[in-house]
Amino acid sequence: MEKIKPELRIFESSEELSSNLADYVLQVAESAVKERGSFSLVLSGGDIPIRLGKLSKEPYVRLVEWSKWHVFWAEENVVPKRHPDSYYWQAMQWFISKVPLLPAHVNPVSPGLSGESAANSYEFAIRQQLKSRTVQVSRSTDCPRFDLILLSLGPGGHVASLYPNHPVLEEESQWVACVSKDESCESVTLTLPVINAATNVTIVASGLDTARPFMDTMVGRKPIRSHPAQMVLPRDGNLVWFADASAASLFLRANEPYATSATDS
Repeated sequence: MEKIKPELRIFESSEELSSNLADYVLQVAESAVKERGSFSLVLSGGDIPIRLGKLSKEPYVRLVEWSKWHVFWAEENVVPKRHPDSYYWQAMQWFISKVPLLPAHVNPVSPGLSGESAANSYEFAIRQQLKSRTVQVSRSTDCPRFDLILLSLGPGGHVASLYPNHPVLEEESQWVACVSKDESCESVTLTLPVINAATNVTIVASGLDTARPFMDTMVGRKPIRSHPAQMVLPRDGNLVWFADASAASLFLRANEPYATSATDS
């Protein structure tokens, strides 16, 4: 199928972005539950766990059918479960522990394993979710087809743990891979085929430190492997960017006619 053009939503403040992101997550969740009876949400690091804290407050916490939600991770650092750098632990503190999600529906990467073992174990766990039909299967790729994957744009232009010019960007067979950014840090990440098989993908860009990678990703002037966010293009799904004014500052300056319509929408 033809790739769908990304949608760009720009907000005046980070707070406004968070509120609109919560609205969007709720909208996608309601649609998935109505269509299939469940909703699969994939989280990542960055500020995603903090922003999802909005869903633990009124009116969201009252409107959500929490028993229908199933939570996964797009990336995880290979650290103990309660380590400050654990994205699972961050999500627990800011979001999961504050809402009535069913514990059996929370699917973290197994702690206490080596990077490769953790990646293999998590891919096996996802395959089990496909067998139980908690997660759909993409008809075009046989990859899992998550309802919504939330990603955060990093200062280096990366999303999930897909770093610039890393060999994992070429991975086609594995669903989950172990990535070493440097000798001191290993992480587990969903690969691009899985991300691009999702029904909906959202990338959040916030803060001045993402202004340059956001600009470069939007205009596509850099080699694509140097900006992995450019490689997120769902095959037959929706891609929506949520950016605050700081992250979009360079882009808006270079696209003034667009700036007015984007921020007024």
